[in-house]
Parts: sequence; structure tokens; C-alpha cells
Amino acid sequence: MIRVALLFGGRSSEHSISCATAGGVLGAIDRSRFEVIPIGITRDGAWTLYADDASGLTLGAELPEVIDDGSRVHLPESAATREWTVTDADGTWRSLGDIDVAFPILHGPWGEDGTIQGALELVGVPYVGNGVLASALGMDKHATKTVLRGAGLEVAPWVALTEARWAADRELWLRRIRGLGLPVFVKPSRAGSSVGVTKVADPDALPAALATAWAEDRTALVEAAMTGREIEVAVLQGRDGAPPRVSVAGEIVVRGREFYDFDAKYVDADAAELICPADLREHELAELQRIAARAFEAIDGAGLARVDVFFSGGEFVVNEINTMPGFTPISMFPSCWIASGVSYPELITELIELGIATHR
Repeated sequence: MIRVALLFGGRSSEHSISCATAGGVLGAIDRSRFEVIPIGITRDGAWTLYADDASGLTLGAELPEVIDDGSRVHLPESAATREWTVTDADGTWRSLGDIDVAFPILHGPWGEDGTIQGALELVGVPYVGNGVLASALGMDKHATKTVLRGAGLEVAPWVALTEARWAADRELWLRRIRGLGLPVFVKPSRAGSSVGVTKVADPDALPAALATAWAEDRTALVEAAMTGREIEVAVLQGRDGAPPRVSVAGEIVVRGREFYDFDAKYVDADAAELICPADLREHELAELQRIAARAFEAIDGAGLARVDVFFSGGEFVVNEINTMPGFTPISMFPSCWIASGVSYPELITELIELGIATHR
């Protein structure tokens, strides 16, 4: 029996989405092969021992959250052991036994950005998903776009700025932003799930949009709005050095909203439709799969990723690469693989096996 530490929650604004992902994994993981130790990380960053129960980890009227029960889970003391421990709320210390692999299904900063991956690397714990470099690159939209453009992939034009740069020469930045054309999207460089994103059609609205983005991250990205269909594909690391595997494509059709924002993704079920497989010609899908594999390799990807693009009918423009995409049973990443012939439980098993083989 392989023992899996499932890490979820976390300090980022995507805490509840991570909890919902944990609920999906707990409900579908192959219990004949895996013993799960759920570890919920509170919004304050406390690692707590969580009940092996998916019922409280679903998206509904109230978003799920890790509540601090007073317990504290501890990583191994060194790479010489795989033993994890816990201090219960009453102060009792006890062993959780050896953990074979960690599954960090954390979204956003302090989890998807290489920080958890680095902590696990320090004590020699194998883990699912991307390594430190790919996680850090994928989390930072400015860095991602820079790397992807260097790899020869098309990305939307953008500028990145901090509060200090904006305050020092606002007119310079306004000229650069106007050069992108209007409307533009203003977003935090390091955040996900469309948190802190604003569509701006009037330059007078820029200061407020930038403030919203800076509330999430010290760097804001101002990006030219792209026209076209929103298409996504799921990527899995190849086995034994083989090229990445890429799924069929899915498409997001937004209704009644300016863009695919947080509520459209997780709250309002009628705001968007996820179509999988998307209606693409054979050669279009092949080109998209080539681009997605190239993007995955460009950031030194491992395990999994979702690559999002805009498709004008003539070319694909990469929007972003997500190194820990939404992973509930109805999220686009598993949906694309299900449409490609890989079931949700099979996908979980594949990711765990890849993690053990890659980060050992």
C-alpha cells in the first residue's frame, strides 16, 4: 500500500478551490492501492491533520475551508527518514508513519509557486507535479510569458509594473499601456482562478484595476485583450523520458460576462459552458498539442499542466500555463483526459506514479 500525504488549502486566495480539489481526489483515489493522509493547511499556514472525509470539501453556497483544530503536522526531520509526525491539540505527539509521496494540490502562492516543492525537496519527500523551477515559472505570468516567447511561442503583448514604477513615471507607463490598445486585462502576476483580474476599456479605470491586482501581488500585468475562442488542453509528463502527452482540447464559452472570472468558474454554474472535446479540425488539434508540449518543456514541466490559448481561427496565442490546474472531477484538466480515454481515478494513479518516479 502506497501512503500518500494529500496537502490542500493553503494561504492563497485560492484556498477554497484547493479544498474542493481535495474533495474530488479523496472521493476517487484507488483505495486498494493508496492510503491517504489528508493534511489541511489553514489560511494562516498551519498544517493540520484532516479527517479522511470528502463531504465537507465541495463547492456550494459556502466555499469549503480548512478550520484550525489545533493539531500540527510535521515534515520529516531530514532526508534520512520518511516518517511524518503530528502534535494533537492536547499536546500529544505521535507518529503518522512513513509517507511514500506527497500530493500537493495547492493553488496559488505558497503552494503552486515552488515553495512547498522546495520544502519537500529539502527533506527528500517525493511529490506529485512540477518541480521548483517549473512551479515558480508557471506561477509568475510575466516570467512565463518571457520564457514562452523565448521558446518561439506566440503570447499576448504585455507590460509588467510595480507600484513604485507606476508612481515614479505614470505618463511613461500610460503610453506603454495605450500602445497595447484598449481594452486591456489587468491582473496580478502571481495569482490564479482569475482572482484580482479586471477588464479595462477606459484609461481612467486603470488606477483602480492596478490597485486590485497589487492587492494580490507586488507586480501587475497589463495585457492586450485577445479575440478568439478560449481553448485549453491538458498535459501529462511522458513516461521514461518520452515526450509529453497532450489531451484532446476543451473550450470555454462564457455567457453574460465580460470574461471567465472567478464567479463564472466556481460560483455561477450558468455563466460558462465547458465543451470537451472542442470542435477543432485534425490539423488544428495537432498544432495545438505541439504548442502545449513545447510550452510544457520550455518551463521544464513535470507531472501535469494545463495550457490555455486563444484561437483566432488562424493561430494559437498562449494565454498561460497552469502547473496545478483545477482538479475537481468536473474541471477542465480531468475532463480533457476523460474525453481522451483516461478516467479520473486512473489520472490520479498516473500522477502519483509519475511523482514517485520523478522526484525521488
